[in-house]
Amino acid sequence: MEVAFGAGDGDDEATAVVAKAEASLGTIFNQSYRPWEGKLGPRWMRNYAIYRHHVYGIFTSKGHRQYHPMVRLTILVIFLASMAPVPLLFLASLMGAEDGDPLTKLWGVNRYNLWGQILGYFPRNICMWPLLTALVVGGMISDDRKNGTSAIYFSRPVTRMDYISMKFLSVAVILGFVIVFSYFVYYTSAIVFRGEGWAYLIDTLPIFLGGMLAGVILVITYSSIGLALSSISQSRFFAAIGFLSLIYGTKLVALLIELQFENTFLYVMSPYDCLAHLGQFLLGIPSNYDHPISFSVVSLILMNAASIGMLVTRVSSLEVTRE
Repeated sequence: MEVAFGAGDGDDEATAVVAKAEASLGTIFNQSYRPWEGKLGPRWMRNYAIYRHHVYGIFTSKGHRQYHPMVRLTILVIFLASMAPVPLLFLASLMGAEDGDPLTKLWGVNRYNLWGQILGYFPRNICMWPLLTALVVGGMISDDRKNGTSAIYFSRPVTRMDYISMKFLSVAVILGFVIVFSYFVYYTSAIVFRGEGWAYLIDTLPIFLGGMLAGVILVITYSSIGLALSSISQSRFFAAIGFLSLIYGTKLVALLIELQFENTFLYVMSPYDCLAHLGQFLLGIPSNYDHPISFSVVSLILMNAASIGMLVTRVSSLEVTRE
């Protein structure tokens, strides 16, 4: 109040200094709030703005989320690496490889290659997919909590459910473009390069759809776990490292238990192994696990339910203020 009204002569006027040039000890800025009298955009447009902010930021930074150039480069490298079998298929077709040739067995469409394109442990699920998820979800919600962006979202006509849905959709689309799209390109390229007919398509389509379903479940699971970790922190580093630690840590602990006690039951704690178990079932591959498939399915459901529940709870606790 001393800064606003001064001291000494002139106190009876009770006027505040609002001009910067006249302020000696401080400045009061006059803020006037006027109600919005225009028409609000439809709900889908507001939701699309959230989605566009995150997805378009990978390609351009102007008006969208700021992805570090190294993050963009890493995502590009992961995408190109996931497409690596396509040029090898093209090379095999140029060499006239038949069904029994080693190149066809190594790179052609079969149950094991389709499974490996999505759920193969090396290099995809040890080097590529977890790192991709960590880079994408790192600051998805934690940046909003740290920078107070949630105050901008929730002071507008954006519901918390729309906020969660668009954040989830943004992560799932980015992961799906790299994981599921590369899987689709691999399958279609194998058919086009070899000039296969309808009979081949009919024979391999059920296997392809099983792998596609496994890829979608992988994207959903990784997205829900990553966003849940991002929602409980104000640091993108914590969310990214936490996700990598969860994926690799549970896998390593279960592997050590299996080597020591020759029991695979603890793999139900590992998101990757539950996904791999389900993927082997969907593609008709002999299972590498001794416990029933139902245990892995129930574990996946509980993981996703717990992650989404944590995400909803944390977002619901966000106020229209900077935390």
